[in-house]
Amino acid sequence: MTRAYISGLGTYVPERVVTNDELAGLMDTTDEWIRTRTGIETRRFAEPGQGPSDLAVPAAEKALEAAGITVADIDFIIFATSTPDYYAPGSGVLVQHKMGFREIGALDIRVQCCGFVYGLSIAEQYIRTGTFRHILLIGAEVQSTTINLSTAGRDISVLFGDGAGVAVISATEEDRGILSCHLHSQGEYYKEIFVELPTTTKSPRLSSEDLEDDRQWPRMNGREVFRHAVVRFPEVIQEALDANGLTIADITLIVPHQANLRISREVARRMKVAPDLVYSNIHKYGNTTAASIPLALADALDEGLIKSGDYLVLPAFGSGFTWASALIKW
Repeated sequence: MTRAYISGLGTYVPERVVTNDELAGLMDTTDEWIRTRTGIETRRFAEPGQGPSDLAVPAAEKALEAAGITVADIDFIIFATSTPDYYAPGSGVLVQHKMGFREIGALDIRVQCCGFVYGLSIAEQYIRTGTFRHILLIGAEVQSTTINLSTAGRDISVLFGDGAGVAVISATEEDRGILSCHLHSQGEYYKEIFVELPTTTKSPRLSSEDLEDDRQWPRMNGREVFRHAVVRFPEVIQEALDANGLTIADITLIVPHQANLRISREVARRMKVAPDLVYSNIHKYGNTTAASIPLALADALDEGLIKSGDYLVLPAFGSGFTWASALIKW
């Protein structure tokens, strides 16, 4: 049976490191306040003019090198982002152009924090059916230009950072790879993590009055997000275990979307596992949305926490609400 597996990983984060103290100079906050509530110490901000496709290119080059293939071997591109370079076209075609890929398909998906796991599910289906042999799956974000860096936007702007993580998803006949993916949504909560404008439901899509009212910035109901996340994360992890006849004792590492350290710690508590089973690198990068899982996965590999044959769960929860998980045998 053909399976899909991650044959190569690559990451890239911008050079500019933004500390909590730097943010404290822009808004009413402190390093202690941010660390206590989020676990974040630093994040990266892109340089002016950089879009997510620019961050994706060096990460993709590393992923191809790790997989031992070239651009000529890639059959399809999947680009997960909530912050595309342009309203149109999608960022996937920009990567196709910038890296000189053949005239292959490029699919953008917008599932925000769940983007990488949704992308894994799509890639797995193409690989399992024999449609493609190698797929480039990208999670990349430039969120620093989309957040309100003032006291009014403090609750959300301290969370987010920029970065890219790229995986090559390849076909294999070996006993490894993506075992299952599980995808969910509950749109009644869409306003709990919400970017209202610009919108195609009005003309103009964004007016000067809208800008004066700060309606273009993301908004989040932090308490409601936390309340749902600490339920949905354990549920979707358990769903993946049950689908594969495994228990939490079989899992080497849970590599979640890096939403908030308090969420990760509460997930560990509810699942009755040691906190270090739930991997975290949010202290370095903040919440990088679609890029957070591949960035965390790459760091865990670099730290020697994952070896061949290990079972991993990659869960995510975010705006929509959406939540998802993938169970992988490394």
